[in-house]
Amino acid sequence: MPQKKDYYEVLGVRKDADPQEIKKAYRKLAMEYHPDRNPSPSAEEKFKEISEAYGVLSDSEKRAQYDRFGHAGIDRQYTQEDIFRDIPFDDIFREFGFGGGGGGFGGIFDAFFGGGRGAAERTAQRGSDLRYDLHIPLEDAVSGTETKIKIMRTETCDVCGGSGAKPGTSPKICPHCRGTGQISQARRTPFGQFITTSPCPHCSGKGKIIESPCSSCHGSGRVRRARTISISIPAGIESGSRLRVSGEGEHGVRGGPPGDLYVIVHIDPHPLFKRDGDTILYELPIRFTQAALGDEVVVPTLHGNVRMKIPAGTQSNSILRLRGKGMPRLHGLGNGDQLVKVTIAVPTRLSARERELLTELQKIEDKSNTKSGKKHKGIFEKVKDVL
Repeated sequence: MPQKKDYYEVLGVRKDADPQEIKKAYRKLAMEYHPDRNPSPSAEEKFKEISEAYGVLSDSEKRAQYDRFGHAGIDRQYTQEDIFRDIPFDDIFREFGFGGGGGGFGGIFDAFFGGGRGAAERTAQRGSDLRYDLHIPLEDAVSGTETKIKIMRTETCDVCGGSGAKPGTSPKICPHCRGTGQISQARRTPFGQFITTSPCPHCSGKGKIIESPCSSCHGSGRVRRARTISISIPAGIESGSRLRVSGEGEHGVRGGPPGDLYVIVHIDPHPLFKRDGDTILYELPIRFTQAALGDEVVVPTLHGNVRMKIPAGTQSNSILRLRGKGMPRLHGLGNGDQLVKVTIAVPTRLSARERELLTELQKIEDKSNTKSGKKHKGIFEKVKDVL
């Protein structure tokens, strides 16, 4: 199949065009390429192309889907009938004096797109996809987990099997449209005679009439139910990831396949750790005596507490690495690292003894650097014991 053109290019509008600009561009092109005004063999296909573009871009939801995913976002979500549903084409052209009420320009869509809505309503349709936003703690993203979620979805009524008729009865063929779901009328316009096909008003385009509706679904053949679904969260998953659960969306219509369930995973903020890909960041406050003399401290990680050495002379904001203590690599082997940012905490209150020792240390530092390092170390040891 030939690749579809960009809808904005088809209508000749900018991507930020407002609805009125889109409508104006469509009307201009539709008047130019309507098959009864343009004898070119390619006019019909061009008319269908611009109408499809308008059907998507004039609907805010479809337009947002197209802007995000392109044609794939439309083709997988909507049928042609969905694209043209509820768009007042007759009203658009009535402003040019071509009449309305389902005739004129509106009638040509029945020939282009499969005989109107009635045909689409009688064929099998895939169920809609569903979205669920799942929030998990960072710990679950580290280990992976199995969780259950509850969703509401539309399902085929199990009482009537989707027929909409009370058990023991069955729908009857509509006598007005003889089961076709369509009523056709001939209409003369300034451009010739058109055959207008519209959904049968007596059976709503279904081709059948339910005389005894099912008490469970009230004749619709579908019911809303809550379902509990098991979701497997892989270790190392990132916030914003989308998990697809095939076949767990809305049930299809008239035997159509079910849609899918898309679970969007959101990882809640952690009080101690920050995540950057497969790296975990942790901030560790230490005393300045520990930074000067060195020490061994206990550091929390997402894999449990570990002992870490603080080298003597560590400066504030230094970064120390704990290898393999980060997030599992989702598409690789092993784990990332945990980076520990060391900050030196300065005491705001000092005891008399602490002040005495620090004053002595300050006097030593004010002297020339000819003093031996051994004496400095002795003073540091005293301070460390007190603080």
